[in-house]
Amino acid sequence: MTKLRAGVVGVGHLGYHHARNYASLPTVDLVGVVDANEERAREVAAELKTLPFTRYEELAPIADVISVAVPTSKHFEVTAFFLKRRKHVLLEKPIATTVAEADELIRLCEQNGVTLQIGHLERFNAAVQTLRERIDKPAFIESHRLAPFTPRGCDVDVVLDLMIHDLDIILSLLCSPVERIIDAVGVPLVSEHEDIANARLRFQNGCVANVTASRISTEPMRKIRIFQPYTYFSVDYAAQEIKCYHLKKGPIDWSHPEKLPETLVVDEINVEKEEPLKLEIRSFTDSVLSGRPPAVSGRDGREALELASRIVEAIRSKRNT
Repeated sequence: MTKLRAGVVGVGHLGYHHARNYASLPTVDLVGVVDANEERAREVAAELKTLPFTRYEELAPIADVISVAVPTSKHFEVTAFFLKRRKHVLLEKPIATTVAEADELIRLCEQNGVTLQIGHLERFNAAVQTLRERIDKPAFIESHRLAPFTPRGCDVDVVLDLMIHDLDIILSLLCSPVERIIDAVGVPLVSEHEDIANARLRFQNGCVANVTASRISTEPMRKIRIFQPYTYFSVDYAAQEIKCYHLKKGPIDWSHPEKLPETLVVDEINVEKEEPLKLEIRSFTDSVLSGRPPAVSGRDGREALELASRIVEAIRSKRNT
């Protein structure tokens, strides 16, 4: 079987790990890495035994699949270039900065018959995949995604930078449209955009979600809790762990209701842990080789972006009144 020729545009913190994972796959040849910082491109290329470039256009003649891990403000420009040249693209989230840009990328993908997968990495978190099997009519969801400050990602607000991970997971778990944004608040503190934000969402199936994201926290946190009748799940994305809290009942003696044997039990659910990015890239390359739709399509990315954009609009309209 002919191997896929892969390239990575942007080999900073995350892009490096894209390149590392491609280099480890038996179905892939890593043919080049691109970074505007020539020294960084050479360093990564030397480590992974591939070619360094400083212009993404140089990958087009030699690669079949491309990972795009550049700043969000460059997502549309770089991805559109490769889609027009019939290259398959794994694009880091968010899909773009505007819904109009997302629509154009989806159009180019469909027009040219190529795969466009969006890098909503938490979809491939083993804890999330295990959780999916146990979800049944969730009524309330609460998520917190907190991170220490870093200039990386500050070209957009924290909703597009961080919260969008949880918005995508919640949308994929509920499979229900958002009925309305009950409330949304956000504040810029260290950048030109919102650095901390909270949104409260009501879905058409009745579930309510309270979603918080911050990139100015002293300690990192990536957790989500899902409450459904008689059970709730607490998921730690970083540790890939799930705790299940539920009622355990014994025989009931209705003549003494004060002695009903109900106990809140905590179980730790077994999770087969694996590097989410490795699973994401393997899923992407399998999709390209098989012709099957990607696990996270451009339309999935657009749905998360549209909700994130609505939240940002709600935040700013309130602050400007």
